[in-house]
Amino acid sequence: MPNIKSSAKRAELSKVWNLENKSKKSALRTSIKKFDAAVVEGNKNAAAQAYHDATKLIDRAAGNGLLHKNNAARKKSRLAKTLNTMTE
Repeated sequence: MPNIKSSAKRAELSKVWNLENKSKKSALRTSIKKFDAAVVEGNKNAAAQAYHDATKLIDRAAGNGLLHKNNAARKKSRLAKTLNTMTE
């Protein structure tokens, strides 16, 4: 337990930020799973929309420090490669 008032406040805020980050990462993983499901289904339009949504979340996560920029670029590259290899 922190002895200093400011460190106690930071500990509480850290818990709040942890929950927010966990939620954002979960949403990111869910969007990637939706993209994968659309690819398996073979629906290129749905996959393109899911790709757009996933890359948007990936960029936001990288901008907020949830993902390293290289990790974000790698994820986006893999999604784009998968989308471009789809045939309709």
